[in-house]
Amino acid sequence: MQVSRDFSHYVRAAGEGLQHIDLAVEGVHCAGCMAKIERGLSAIPDVTLARVNLTDRRVALEWKAGTLDPARFIDRLEELGYKAYPYETASAEATEVAESRFLLRCLGVAAFATMNVMMLSIPVWSGNVSDMLPEQRDFFHWLSALIGLPAAAYAGQPFFRSAWRALSAKTTNMDVPISIGVILALGMSVVETIHHAEHAYFDAAIMLLTFLLVGRVLDQNMRRRTRAVAGNLAALKAETATKFVGPDEISQVPVAAINPGDIVLLRPGERCAVDGTVIEGRSEIDQSLITGETLYVTADTGTPVYAGSMNISGTLRVRVSAASEATLLAEITRLLDNALEARSRYRRLADRASRLYAPVVHATALLTILGWVLAGAGWHDAIVTGVAVLIITCPCALGLAIPTVQTVASGAMFKSGVLLNAGDAIERLAEADHIIFDKTGTLTLPDLDVVNAAAIPADILALAGQLALSSHHPVAAAVAQAARAKSPIVGAVEEAGQGVHASVDGVEIRLGRPSFCGADDLARSSVDLDPEASIVAFSRGAEKFVFTVRQALRPDAVTVIAALKARNVGIEILSGDREPAVRAAATALGIPEWRAGVTPADKIARIEELKRRGTRVLMVGDGMNDAPSLAAAHVSMSPISAAHLSQATADLVFLGKPLAPVVTAVDYARKALHLMRQNLWLAIGYNILAVPIAISGVVTPLIAAAAMSGSSILVMLNALRARSASRGITSWKS
Repeated sequence: MQVSRDFSHYVRAAGEGLQHIDLAVEGVHCAGCMAKIERGLSAIPDVTLARVNLTDRRVALEWKAGTLDPARFIDRLEELGYKAYPYETASAEATEVAESRFLLRCLGVAAFATMNVMMLSIPVWSGNVSDMLPEQRDFFHWLSALIGLPAAAYAGQPFFRSAWRALSAKTTNMDVPISIGVILALGMSVVETIHHAEHAYFDAAIMLLTFLLVGRVLDQNMRRRTRAVAGNLAALKAETATKFVGPDEISQVPVAAINPGDIVLLRPGERCAVDGTVIEGRSEIDQSLITGETLYVTADTGTPVYAGSMNISGTLRVRVSAASEATLLAEITRLLDNALEARSRYRRLADRASRLYAPVVHATALLTILGWVLAGAGWHDAIVTGVAVLIITCPCALGLAIPTVQTVASGAMFKSGVLLNAGDAIERLAEADHIIFDKTGTLTLPDLDVVNAAAIPADILALAGQLALSSHHPVAAAVAQAARAKSPIVGAVEEAGQGVHASVDGVEIRLGRPSFCGADDLARSSVDLDPEASIVAFSRGAEKFVFTVRQALRPDAVTVIAALKARNVGIEILSGDREPAVRAAATALGIPEWRAGVTPADKIARIEELKRRGTRVLMVGDGMNDAPSLAAAHVSMSPISAAHLSQATADLVFLGKPLAPVVTAVDYARKALHLMRQNLWLAIGYNILAVPIAISGVVTPLIAAAAMSGSSILVMLNALRARSASRGITSWKS
């Protein structure tokens, strides 16, 4: 009886007529596995994307909507030698934990056996050059076999299973020659022991497994630490929300049932499940993930809240602007997934080299055996040399050289407030030697701020704030926010293009244009003092006041620009804003090169001009008009507050109000690129030196095992240096 399989529940729309599914795949351990899976799935007609995330062994697939059954992907993976099933966070994590425990058990068995076999081998080594009796040597060899054979059978399971799946699928992977080497070493050792030979290689085989398992456990732990960042984000997602289904009736519903415009109740101690705006209530909230501010923020009417924010004290009513996969938290999670799944140029190079490994090393080992036999050596010595070649040429170091650095650097950059949106963003960012900043929303904060609020009498500010609530103008909204106004003045009237007025205690009050409030002279004086500011006036009878409103520079902009100059990076500002505003910002930041009133086409022309000079440009900007120039630059970056199109175009996105993540990202990228190159040369240099030595017959299988595993561990330890690349720049959460 044929059983139908329906995986439509796991399929989601990916836009532009595409569908998407994530599959968890067992047995993915190396770059060769990744390349084989991606090639095999990409060959299916109508598949537009097949990308493996080694960090959590997940395959992301996209295809033309309505053309393929997702079950076909699982069947294809089975043909390639891998078991797959739809990815679900909880089940995937449980599988990962179980595998981690299994690897640790295998490592424990292998390490215990290695210690005991080595203790038995030492007397044999010393006895072979002294007066040990053959019977004593045989006894030690049989004891080694008694310990080593069952230990290898258990501890070698991760490699034997993987190799068997590959061979069953009529293909090879890195675990095939490893398994062949171990089995040959053990088999030869048994034969040697039966024939009372001086040498056996139980110690080499079991030590090889120990070293390989150490490397695999370290690699898995490194990837789990990086995946924990994404896991922490997932933990911030609430699965349900309390929705108002009537004026005073609430219902607990799944987040998927929440739509923009709905009103939800957020109680103390609850985590917000949606993006929205507070319409009633007052509380303290923790939204450090988005803003970078570790202190609690006061939330009242008009305050934006984001999915993942924790409500600390009071009860809030929130009008929903986005829910489920449309929230900012979901976007951050997707960006982080992109960073872990993406391929860099150096990683693609290492992947191609690793794919050549299996056929080359098998041929090399076979030719080595035949060469030694033709040179007059016995089959015993020739096979021992061939086993050493199989072991020492394992390209684990090459396969780990780039992914480990990229994984560590991606996690470290996220902790500093930077998310990658392109596989080779780290490398391109490291090459950047000139930065073009947009001003509005990039060097400045996206929201308008009343910069002279402290100089306005408290009663006047409060009254103006209440009046501002009756206006829809963004400048009025800034006044209301500065005054923390909660209730509008009853009877207020807004005159389009002029302002809003009302009567309080028989006295007329006005807020709006200076001419509307009779405050032209006062406004002109304020403009002279702050040319880049917008001026809104307030009058109460004969009393006149002006509010200076503008986008303030990001709090650490001056420090960041100075830090970038210290790193020999050229800096300029290209902005579509007015010349006085751009000049004031450039002067405050110490940037001599700037242009105002530029169009998107002007920005692209400037980038192309710099490209012709050989300059590699980092474009930092937000807003719809920056999307073309972000795409044209060598590498690009946007604040999280940027328009959605800009985020999709930018190679990197930074969180929070500070600008510090820009310079921190440059530091991490430069350090990571240096480590990628270093690891690549370490891996290549190891093989250049090791292979001829192994072919020459100088290296025993035991020494080959130690050398191969040592090179992999060295590469991973070197990659961990990518976690500490910043040179004292303020954290995004400061």
